[in-house]
Amino acid sequence: MDLPSLVVVLRAALSHVPEERKAAEASLEQLQYTPQHLVRLLQIIVDGNCDMAVRQVASIHFKNFVSKNWSPIDPEEKQKIPETDKSMVRENILGFVTQLPPLLRAQLGESIKTLIAMDYPEQWPNLLHWVTHNLESQDQIFGALYVLRILSRKYEFKSEEERIPLYQVVEESFPRLLNIFSKLVQIPNPPIEVADLIKLICKIFWSSIYLEIPKQLFDPNVFNAWMVLFLNLLERPVPVEGQPSDPDARKSWGWWKVKKWIAHILNRLYTRFADLKIQKPESKAFAQMFQKNYAGKILGCHLQLLNAIRTGGYLPDRVINLILQYLLNSVTKNSMYQLMQPQMDIILFEIIFPLLCFNDNDQMLWDEDPHEYVRKGYDIIEDLYSPRTAAMDFVNELVRKRGKGNLQKFIHFIVGIFMRYDEASVELKPYRQKDGALLAIGTLCDRLKQTDPYKGELERMLVQHVFPEFSSPVGHLRAKASWVAGQYAHIKFSDQNNFRKAMHCVIAGMRDAELPVRVDSVFALRSFVEACTDLDEIRPILPQLLDEFFKLMSEVENEDLVFTLETIVDRFGEEMAPYALGLCQSLAAAFWRCMASSEADEEAEDTGALAAVGCLRAISTILESISSLPHLYIQIEPTLLPILRKMLTSDGQDVYEEVLEIVSYMTFYSPSISLDMWSLWPLIMEALHDWAIDFFENILVPLDNYVSRGTDHFLACKDPDYQHSLWKALSTIMTDQNMEDSEIVPAPKLIEVFFQNCKGQVDHWVEPYLRLTIDRLRRTEKPYLKSLLLQVIANTLYYNPSLALQKLHTLGVATEVFNLWFVMLEQVKRSGQRANFKREYAKKVCCLGLTSLIGLPASHIPGEALERIFKSTLELLVAYKDQVAESKRQNAAAADDLDGFDADEEDEEVESDKEMGLDDEDGDGVNNFDPQSFAIQVRGFHREDSEDDSDDEYSDDEELQTPIDEVDPFIFFVETIQALQASDPGRFQNLMQTMDFHYQALASGVAQHAEERKTEIAKEKLEKANAQ
Repeated sequence: MDLPSLVVVLRAALSHVPEERKAAEASLEQLQYTPQHLVRLLQIIVDGNCDMAVRQVASIHFKNFVSKNWSPIDPEEKQKIPETDKSMVRENILGFVTQLPPLLRAQLGESIKTLIAMDYPEQWPNLLHWVTHNLESQDQIFGALYVLRILSRKYEFKSEEERIPLYQVVEESFPRLLNIFSKLVQIPNPPIEVADLIKLICKIFWSSIYLEIPKQLFDPNVFNAWMVLFLNLLERPVPVEGQPSDPDARKSWGWWKVKKWIAHILNRLYTRFADLKIQKPESKAFAQMFQKNYAGKILGCHLQLLNAIRTGGYLPDRVINLILQYLLNSVTKNSMYQLMQPQMDIILFEIIFPLLCFNDNDQMLWDEDPHEYVRKGYDIIEDLYSPRTAAMDFVNELVRKRGKGNLQKFIHFIVGIFMRYDEASVELKPYRQKDGALLAIGTLCDRLKQTDPYKGELERMLVQHVFPEFSSPVGHLRAKASWVAGQYAHIKFSDQNNFRKAMHCVIAGMRDAELPVRVDSVFALRSFVEACTDLDEIRPILPQLLDEFFKLMSEVENEDLVFTLETIVDRFGEEMAPYALGLCQSLAAAFWRCMASSEADEEAEDTGALAAVGCLRAISTILESISSLPHLYIQIEPTLLPILRKMLTSDGQDVYEEVLEIVSYMTFYSPSISLDMWSLWPLIMEALHDWAIDFFENILVPLDNYVSRGTDHFLACKDPDYQHSLWKALSTIMTDQNMEDSEIVPAPKLIEVFFQNCKGQVDHWVEPYLRLTIDRLRRTEKPYLKSLLLQVIANTLYYNPSLALQKLHTLGVATEVFNLWFVMLEQVKRSGQRANFKREYAKKVCCLGLTSLIGLPASHIPGEALERIFKSTLELLVAYKDQVAESKRQNAAAADDLDGFDADEEDEEVESDKEMGLDDEDGDGVNNFDPQSFAIQVRGFHREDSEDDSDDEYSDDEELQTPIDEVDPFIFFVETIQALQASDPGRFQNLMQTMDFHYQALASGVAQHAEERKTEIAKEKLEKANAQ
């Protein structure tokens, strides 16, 4: 198609008439693979005489096509773009960068990014020459810098080996860059375009030094030349003229962006390359040079910039945040701290504290958009860039590392704020300063709770300075009072009435007229529910509490709200049963709202997705809390099915783990698995085949439940054919040459589930699964997977020993398999412990499989083989007995330890962890996730199994259930031997004569233990019957 005709098609793609637009899009779809199409699109994009809307459509179409088709992911896939077209695009695209307006340049830049990522340096070796040549050309400097920025960014996060091409880029471009940079800095009264060029140079420098310092910069003279320019721009006031008045435009203004990037670069140099403790020996000289020559100068420039906060001047939030990060990292360095110390009062009281205080922007957002105020307050991404968060972090680090003197001084200052506030008349009270003081007290909570004399004064502080603000006429103080109260909910209250009052004030805050107060109150409530020793305080108002909860959840998408709900459900357990259906319905509705808002608003996507995950987690918590009330699952199921059906497809990749957990609960605790729940099986299998292999461990749990709890339906149903579906999935995974041993671990576990639950009903599957298992066994390297695959063979022997053995002979692998099995059974570590089959469950399965062989007639098992099997089984039974006994001892000891556990000691230990700088961010997940309930009857399905062969010596979870639980291996062994004695006395006699004293003693001990087990089992059954 010629250019004019293509322009017509592109213009039609903008049509308001749907038919015309669809026809144009279909035409573009047909044209896209024709020769010269990409080149013609590029011609239209750069044609200044063409309509801008058409050029924009062409640029988007060009970008999307290049992104998708420039270089196929699969090397064997045919190239869709002719090499001549590619070459023509590479030769011409760079020169157009400077000619295009920003809107089109951005689209073209994305395409250049794709080309560089795919083609440089191999297919585009002259790219660097183009860049360096144009850096020398006055008219092309911007284009050259623009392309160099994309090129350097390609290597920003690459490993050392992958960064090799960057070395040549730096070597050839940095001298020219430095020269351009120097000239730009010297321009008097520079226009804004100069800022844009400097910003590009800073970004190139940033990408080039992100992971390591290029060797050219180890030259002190070269590095100093760069640093002089950075410091010059850092301390130089930005031009007054041209600054936008609009706040959003102002912070994005070129000269402020330059400040931001320079602060960014200096922080990176300081934290990654100037710390003597974390440097390689060869880099120590650089670190020492930086500390000696530049660290203090940068600190001085930073403090000068922060003066804007004292004088009411302007400094963008991101710049403040970066500067405070630099100050925070200076606290632990003696030389830097000594430079800060004389100015510490100014830093703390005139810079840090004002940042903690409620300000005009907060008030405007509170009044005009309270939802956005709440979102920003709980958004972890906002925290990364927030001056207030950086100020809180600085205070925390200062009192943690340099607490002596600083903590007392800061608290004295805060108390002064409290006193002035109390003494002032209502109209003159410094409400915003009180807010900042409360934030400071909440921020220092962990430190104050363990430091004399403050820890003894905390309750009085709450009563005097926090409680009154619950009824403050100022909304943000009511919110802050709830937040601070929540921070201190876990302290020891000498007067329980004070705890009670604080908790009821927080609960009352959930009905506040102001949305942010309600949200902060719910967040604080979580701490009170955790700390409450007498749930009767909450029990009478639980229904009203939940009502307020869901009113709030309908207004706000916030995962912290859901965390509080999880805590309530966790504390009240089965008492939540009357509310379970309503809770799940409300959470399901909230989930759909979160998903809808994520899809509708890209900015809200992260918040909505997090809140959606929270809703699903809360549903799981509720399902766990009612596990002893199976009839409730039937009521709840219709509410959850639409979520499960939708989110078990590729639409649910972000919440797949949480959805599988819900399916696990529903398939395990329901009285039976409904046909509606069975309808999810094909969705899970389709996902496993297409994209969900990373979730195989999680998928394993519900599949086990389907097979073990719905065995009859699993076996009888032919549309869909679940048996064939399982075979197809497992055979695909286990024969995949590209899958690592650790990735297929769930597969043999599922085969075990299949044979254990379908005993006597799936003979026709024995040979296919044995063939599959042995094929993988021959290619397996990891001992743990080898053990699992041998356990599959043990399970088939237990399923039907004569059939399984016959199939092993038919496949010609019987000798090979048994030799490997016995070798692995005999392998021991240096410690004397077994190297394989280390779990109780693994030993038991092997015992049952081997014992099943002993019962076969002589025609199946020769005498020599029988002797070897008998001896190995005896040794394994003894090892199993010892491990079970040791597990019981450990469990008893753990129970004793738990009884004597001191909660106060636990608190202190957690706080000391924080003192050591340990990250307890994952604590919530640990507290709210119950591995016993989530594993749900799956034998040892732990991720550690697949990832660590060396440390696998923990015993099986008592909560896990399998069909072989009722089979005692000792009794099974003894009864098998007795049956052999009765059916073939001569064979039995011959076997006994081969046993030396050691094995006779083992056999006698096993027989004795079998009798003891019979007595124990009978006693357990009687106790269970009496209990019912």
